[in-house]
Amino acid sequence: MKKLAWFIVSGGTGFAVDAGVTQLLLWFTSIGPFAARVPAIMTAMAVTWFLNRSFTFGRSSSSLAAEGFRYWAVGITAALLNYAVYSTLIARLPVQPIAAIVFASLAAMAYSFFGYSRFVFRR
Repeated sequence: MKKLAWFIVSGGTGFAVDAGVTQLLLWFTSIGPFAARVPAIMTAMAVTWFLNRSFTFGRSSSSLAAEGFRYWAVGITAALLNYAVYSTLIARLPVQPIAAIVFASLAAMAYSFFGYSRFVFRR
């Protein structure tokens, strides 16, 4: 239960970074809601790796490079799921980008918890 609680805190922080970077890019650039998600997701993944490694799961028994590769592999596939849900909602429904981020992030969160706990931070 403690891991899940820390994962939710880490994910919430990642969500805030993701949403914040997306909104900043939408306000201050002309790249649009689809392109804005790419740097936002990458920034959020870097933050969540640090938090999950430090507080949620602890360091794996693998080298930092191997752990990082596995984390980013799970993270990229979770990000693709996140982006697919986000893009589908934006393209098909009259929703604001922030609402689409909420639903996309929840889907990616379930996927990534399983991947991180079973594949990345196993001991």
